Order: sequence, then C-alpha cells, then structure tokens
Amino acid sequence: MIEVSPLLATIIMFGGLLLLVLTGYPMGLILIILGTGFGFLLLGPGVFEMFRYRSYNLLASFIFMAVPLFVFMGAMVESSGVAEKLFNALYILTGRFRGGLAIGTILLGTILAACVGVIAASVVTMGLLAMPTMVKKGYDRGFAAGAVCAGGSLGILIPPSVMLVVYGPTAGISVGKLFMAAFPAGLLLSVLYIAYAAVRAYLQKDLAPAVPASERSATTKEKLIMIPTSLLPPLVLMMAVLGSIFFGVASPTEAAGVGALASAVLAMAYKQFNMKVLNDAMLTTMRTTCMVMIIGLGAGIFTGVFDSAGGVDVVTHAIMSAPFGRWGAFAAVMFIVFVLGMFIDWLGIVFLMVPIATPIGTALGFDPLWFAMMIIINFQMSFITPPFAYAIFYLKGIAKPEWGLTTQDIIRGVLPYVGLIIFALVLCIAFPQILLWLPAQMIT
Repeated sequence: MIEVSPLLATIIMFGGLLLLVLTGYPMGLILIILGTGFGFLLLGPGVFEMFRYRSYNLLASFIFMAVPLFVFMGAMVESSGVAEKLFNALYILTGRFRGGLAIGTILLGTILAACVGVIAASVVTMGLLAMPTMVKKGYDRGFAAGAVCAGGSLGILIPPSVMLVVYGPTAGISVGKLFMAAFPAGLLLSVLYIAYAAVRAYLQKDLAPAVPASERSATTKEKLIMIPTSLLPPLVLMMAVLGSIFFGVASPTEAAGVGALASAVLAMAYKQFNMKVLNDAMLTTMRTTCMVMIIGLGAGIFTGVFDSAGGVDVVTHAIMSAPFGRWGAFAAVMFIVFVLGMFIDWLGIVFLMVPIATPIGTALGFDPLWFAMMIIINFQMSFITPPFAYAIFYLKGIAKPEWGLTTQDIIRGVLPYVGLIIFALVLCIAFPQILLWLPAQMIT
C-alpha cells in the first residue's frame, strides 16, 4: 500500500478517467480498472471486499428492478407502430403551418418520451419517420435535425425514464417524486422547443415551408378516427404507469411491471407482436440493463476508493469555497456537470457525481428534490453538446445519403436548444414550484 495526498489522488483518478474516456474504451471497464487498480495500491486486498459489498447492494436493490422493465416497455412500444401512427396524425394536423412538421416532431418526441424512456429508441424512431419527410418538403436540414435531436432527447427526462430510476437510489431520493418533478420539467422544455420552432419558421419564410393542402388532405371522419386512435394508446400507457405512482397505488418498480405488460398488450392490439419482436425487445433489455449495471458496479468501486483517498473532501471543499456564496457553489456544480457531459455519458456522471453533489446541495440549504432536478435538466445538454453527444451520433448514424445531412448541419441545428435548456434552468431557479408543486400533491 502507498500513501498519497488527497489532492494528488483526485488529480490522478479523475485525470486518468478523462484520459481513458477519450481513448474510446467502455465506461464500465474504465471505472473498474481504475477503481480496483488504484484501490489496490491504496487499500491493499481490502479493495476487493469493498467491491463485493457495493456490488451486492446494487444488484439487490429493489428499485433497480424497474430498469429492465422500463427498457422492455420502451422496446415494445418502439415495435408496436404507435410512433408511425402518431406522426401520420401530427403530419396532417400541423403540416399546414410553416415549421409545422418540426413542431409535430417535437410533439411526437414528447409523447414518445412518456412511453419509451430511452434516448436511442426516441431519436432513431423520430429520425427515420420525420427527417426524410422534412427534407423532402424543403426544410433546412439543420433546423430539421435540431427538432429531431432535441425532441428525441426528452425521452431521458420525461418519465418513465431510466435516468430517473438510476438517479433516485443513487441520491437517496424517491423515484416517484422524481417522476412527478420531471414531468413538468419535460413539458416546459417541450413548450420552449415548440415556441422556438414556430417563431423561427415564422420569421424565416423559406426555412420550413408549410405542406401543400393536397398532400395532407383527410376527411373530417378520417381525422375524428385518426386522432383518438393514435393518441389514446400512448396516453393510456402513460397513465397506467404515472397515474398508479401519483395516486400511491404502486411503487415505481410495480408500475414498471404494469407498463411492461401494457406495452406487450399494445403491440398485440396493433398486430405487431411476434416471436421476433419479443426476442428483439428482450435482447435490447438485456444489453441496456447490463450496461447500466456494469457502469454502476465500476462507479461504485471508483467512488469508494476516491472517497477513501480523501478525493471527495477535496472536491467538496473546492466547490464550497466558490465565490458568491451558495449560488456560486451551485453554479460550480452545474458547470462541472455540464463539462463532464461533453465527455462522459450520463450514467457515468450519475454514479460518479451524484454521491458527491447531493450532500453539497443539502449543506448549501437547497431542497434535495429541486437540486436533483436541476442536475437532471442539465443532463439534457449532454445529449446535444459535442464531442460526446448521443443524439447527434444516433441521428448521423441512421442518416441516408439522399438526406444530404452532415454532422455540421446537426450541430448547427441543436445549438439553439442548448440555450433553451439554460433558459429553462433559469426559470426553475426563479420559480422552483415548477418542479416542486406536483410532487407535493402526490398521495403516498
């Protein structure tokens, strides 16, 4: 065993983390290697007992059982055809306006977010449905890509979200209350996104032209049938999950089981359920759950060793010493999360930063739920800020040559949404009840 100062331990561990992340190795593997390697040097063989203890606590967590259930629910919804029917209905309803397809895309992302909860499924589904249509109708490619990426990223914020399920037990906060706080936060971002798309399309007439009436014609009877049949299933699914949590009927894990079953029934109702769909959904569930667990295990040993080396005290002291009092410390936390989001995926940040940031928020006198939601909203920027931007890479990965979509187009399109997220954070600082009112109404 060796002795190093807490400051040196902080520099070595986080410096090594950022360096290895840039090499492209899997996050979970990096955390395990750094945690066990550095831990063995500091703590000796005792680090393996720490690893065993933290691994058992994660795997035995009841709330984490909701992760595979919500992922399965999202996979089944993705296969059911709900998104396609929704987009067709929104195409007819919003296509008459300039920027209407972009607005419809954001609305689609908002509704899908309450059914899917995984950003990959939302962005890919929306990209394949909306992007070719908007390009064909003469939309600016950056403007169209921005709507797809920003709208698709809402899937990780609006419940039921895997992020919230992971964040809750890590921070010691009720997942149910996080769900209720995240719902208005997601709607706030959706409204801001729609307002931006509408205003910009109105001011720049050639940016996003309206769809000709001949291409969106439908009889009144067809509209009366199309709207409820496309909107009702996802709304019922959403209420089955969120409603049962809000009224105290079920815990988040139990509600996840209800949602998983309801999504399978939905796929059957749309005649999309078969062994291939079930097999694909189970494989997606297994891969995503394993990724979450491996990163969680790696982060558990990393943060345990980091704390034992005194690194947590170093980071806490640096943040608490920021100028301008508690708001200066709050700004420091938000800036650190923002910068980490540019290089590390959200799972790594949750498992690494939340155990450090949560006690800081409490010490500063902030409401724990409000403080957690501010960090979670901040995470939205990590999906659209290069170089580590999930939404950008997902959309670019499915882009077809005929779309003529470049990475520069996507980045140009998403940058205004970063500003909108910052504006939403300011609104939540000025009016904290945006986040706190609904959780206070919960029946527990």
